[in-house]
Amino acid sequence: MHPNLAGSDLAALLAEGYLGSVWLTGQHPARDLRRGRYTPESMTHPGKMLPTIPRYAIRTYTNPGEIVLDPMAGIGTTVIEAMHLGRHGVGVEYEAEWVTKAADNIRHTVRLGVPGQGEIFHGDSTALPALLPASLHGQVSLVITSPPYGSSTHGHVRTPGPRRGRVRKLHHKYGRADNLAYRSHGELADGFTAILAGCRILLRPGGHVVVTARPYRRHGELIDIPGMVAAAGINAGLKLVDECIALICGVRDGMVIPRASFFQQKNTRDAIATGDPQWLLQHEDVVVLREPLRSGSSREPKCSHGEPEGSGAPSSHVGPCVPGEAEEPLP
Repeated sequence: MHPNLAGSDLAALLAEGYLGSVWLTGQHPARDLRRGRYTPESMTHPGKMLPTIPRYAIRTYTNPGEIVLDPMAGIGTTVIEAMHLGRHGVGVEYEAEWVTKAADNIRHTVRLGVPGQGEIFHGDSTALPALLPASLHGQVSLVITSPPYGSSTHGHVRTPGPRRGRVRKLHHKYGRADNLAYRSHGELADGFTAILAGCRILLRPGGHVVVTARPYRRHGELIDIPGMVAAAGINAGLKLVDECIALICGVRDGMVIPRASFFQQKNTRDAIATGDPQWLLQHEDVVVLREPLRSGSSREPKCSHGEPEGSGAPSSHVGPCVPGEAEEPLP
């Protein structure tokens, strides 16, 4: 199921100790999680992943030194968090602007003296195996990514100054008109299926894929992006092994601390005022898939307890790979 829960429902689950499928990843505001860890220029990306979500998944599904891939890397959040945790982060991004900003984040992370490595490639992930070196095929332990969805969930807000004016929304759109974010739901599903099929070639036997998403409304219709993700994974030949929720709100003494954007709150209030009872979501759905163990393989996938937070065209590789001081040899 896809638990689209209200804040009071989440608080009740937490109070009852129902933590097995709830990731406590929203305890701190996103701006605090990124401050000093990412370049200020990269903050203009319209759909950044909350850093504690890949952090939790990496700790849960991988060991230090293993390879973590994000085929829709944006500013490289997955790569950066993998580097901080002593893994080898690999990202692929379609838009050149974000490739440049991801590369800047990687260089910034190296200067911090982290134990892991990171690299970013420029290209279309629907042809993923052709973009990445053959040496990575069958070697990736974990894929973490998120499809583009719902511009109402993206962007920054600028409020009027001393002179009266309208609240403005900015940094809420992707740059290229052919980005999957602007395709129909069916085209997005087909494109994402192709991306996950490519991930299978990169994954080691038993490797995991973690995809975060949430439903959104388009012209009043609920678009089930998490359901699309699960179906795309199964159609790509992966096995669905878990469905969790990653909190994007804080929890203090059993009470939910919302962290929804101004426009998310406004859209929900407007819908309720017109008689459409909508919920203000306080979580991301997390779909967990796995590459089946192949015949004769003896390598079992890791699945430890996570730690709560405290086209076929040649690709353009931004690099070289910039390593930190690894705790142990990387693949």
